Order: sequence, then C-alpha cells, then structure tokens
Amino acid sequence: MASNDFQPLQGMSDISAPNIYIWRMIEEKARAIFTCYGYEELRTPVLEKLSVFQRSIGDATDVVKKEMYSFKPSKHEIAMRPEGTAGTIRHLAGQGEEGLNARVFYIAPMFRYERPQAGRKRQFHQIGVEATGVPNPLADAECIALQKHLLDEWGLSGSRIQISTRGEPSDRKPVADGLRSALQPHLDDLCDDCQRRIDENVLRVIDCKNPSCGKIVDQIPSAIEFMSEESRNYLDQVIQALEGMGIEVEVDPKLVRGLDYYVHTVWEITHGALGAQNAIAGGGRYEIALGKKGVPGVGFAMGMERVITSLEACGITADQFAPEGGIWLISLGADALTENMKLCRELRAKGIRCGMDLEAKSMKAQMRKANRVGAEKVIIRGEDELANGTVVIKDMNEGSQNTVSLEDIIRDA
Repeated sequence: MASNDFQPLQGMSDISAPNIYIWRMIEEKARAIFTCYGYEELRTPVLEKLSVFQRSIGDATDVVKKEMYSFKPSKHEIAMRPEGTAGTIRHLAGQGEEGLNARVFYIAPMFRYERPQAGRKRQFHQIGVEATGVPNPLADAECIALQKHLLDEWGLSGSRIQISTRGEPSDRKPVADGLRSALQPHLDDLCDDCQRRIDENVLRVIDCKNPSCGKIVDQIPSAIEFMSEESRNYLDQVIQALEGMGIEVEVDPKLVRGLDYYVHTVWEITHGALGAQNAIAGGGRYEIALGKKGVPGVGFAMGMERVITSLEACGITADQFAPEGGIWLISLGADALTENMKLCRELRAKGIRCGMDLEAKSMKAQMRKANRVGAEKVIIRGEDELANGTVVIKDMNEGSQNTVSLEDIIRDA
C-alpha cells in the first residue's frame, strides 16, 4: 500500500501516545474544575438539523455560509456541528424550567470545512461550558473567572483578558446603523470582504484582520458609543465584579465576536506564548432563539489543539504526563507464566499498573521490555519461587532486589 493510505483525511489527525497524555491531562483537570463550579457534563450528537445552527449562529456568518459540512439524506438537511453552543442549547431548551437554569460542559470534536493550516483543522476539539439563566453581570464574571482558573490550572498563567459588549438586542439596529454611517465615507478603501459585510453583518468589519480596514475602524466611533446607557452599565458591573475577585481585564471596543446570538458581555483571552496569533479562547453572553423559545445564557469554548500549542510553547509537553512506575512480571517457565497471569489480575484489581509478556521469553528479553515500559519494579518468578510461595522483587531505580513472600506482595500492593 502507498504511504498515504495510512494517513487520515486532510485536516484531521490521529491522536496517539505520547501526545494523548497531554490531552488526558487537559480533560481530567477540566472535569475536576467544572465539578467544583457545579457543572454537569453533556454529550450531544455530532449531527444536528441544519436549522439548529442557522437559527442560533446566524445565516450571514462565515461558519454557516462557508464552513459547515451539510447534506440532505432525507427530508431534513443536516450538518456536522461546527461549534458546541447551538446543540447544547437545543438540548436544554427541551428540558423545561430546569434547562433554563442549568450548568453544563462539553468536551467534543467539532467540524468545519476550511483550508487546513497551522492551528486550524477540519476536525478540531473544544472544551466549553454553558450556564443558562437571565442576564446577570455576576454570572458573566464568574464564567470568565472559571475560564481563567482552568487556564491557570493547565499551566497557562499570565493570560490576558480582553472584554467588550454587544449590548442589548434593542441596541443592534442603532449600532449597525451608526457603524454603517461612519464607514460609508471609507467604503472604497475597505477590503472586498468588508464591502460585502457592511450590509450583511457590519460588526465583522470591526474585527477584520486586514491592516487597512483596522486603520479605518480606529478612526470611527466604537460600537459601544451607539449602545444604551443600560448596556454600558452592565459591562461596568461585570468589570467591577472581576476586579473584586482580583482578575484584571482590558476593555477592547473592537472585540465583537461575529456570531449573531451574542448579547452584552463578550471576551477573548490571549497568551504571549503564541506570538502574533495569540488568541487562545473566548466566550460571551448570548440569547438563542429555538422555535418560539429564547434561551439566555453565558459560556465559553476553547480549542484543545490551540491550548496544547500554547502549553508546548511554554515548555509543557506530553511526556511530562506519561504514566510512571508500575510493575512488570517476569515469568521463568510455563508454570510461572500461568501463575503470573493470576497475579497480574489481582494487582490490576487493586488499581496497580502492571504488565507481562504473554509468551515464553528469555530473562534478558523480559528485562529489556520492563525497561522500555518504564517499570519501577520487576517481580521475577521461576520454579523455586513457585515452590516456596515467594517472589524476587527488583527495584529498577536502585538496582536492589529482595525475596519476599507472595502473600506480602498481594497484601501490601
């Protein structure tokens, strides 16, 4: 077979040892911290009706227009989830009052059809949370604090939080009208994408990464200036709550986050380890309409691949989380092989990491294997040990070895 027959599809990756060790660390610490904050895990299907994303994310967004894997195998057009919030809220909206005051988290693969490049995959993985409930500045502040706590626990201390607001739903029209009016004199100088966005989704002009568009945006009033006093006060309360917890934030009026469902607080977290492309995570408050029901909430999502790249840039690698120690059983003879199978089962039942060769091999070959797997101790059994009810135990770090009873090994394990 050709070498490329063994490769996954373009834009997708296998995750195996030793890389898997850092993935497990991230997931395990996330689950522990989410539990401390009262969040329960939710697992939604990979496939959803296309309308779930159209109604929540917005028809005009690049995610819906360009990036979703969608197809129509029956009367319903369906899509592979490009992000986690829409499916989560679809589930919670069906849970009655309980779903409108819920705290859930997810750890799952997402799918977007875009040109694969560094830091961007067609299958990528997100860790996210959603806390439903009526708008509350303290809930927004707590969600940001949770995200900061998680990054610190992973080893990404020193991250910076940039915060802004999308305002209330009633602010959308005056904000859009104000921005369009301010941008109109500069229309010919905007990039082609922004000339299209000015009518479709003018907020996307504000966060355009084209330097010439950025210079134009710097010259016009910020979106916040077109918002109501109530919206500005809401943002102030979020900032005050964060400062009260000792969490520093920077207000960035150019931070808008492009999805249609955002209201009030939006934020982005950056880290210097990533260089120029330093965004590592983000989140915000939203209100998602599914059918006749509007679900308010606040949440965030983080790309796990992005987090791992940041950790590696900080010198935190997968090898640091590889399983350590354990016991390797060495069998000298057919009877020892059989008896070591029993002993292995007893040790594993006690939660001890142990292994053995499952076919007859020389002592030298078995010791080499013990070294390769990083065993901390080796247990050796041959005819004499079986007859006497003993084992020879060797400490692989110190090189010392002792003969002890089998009963002691099982009792003290």
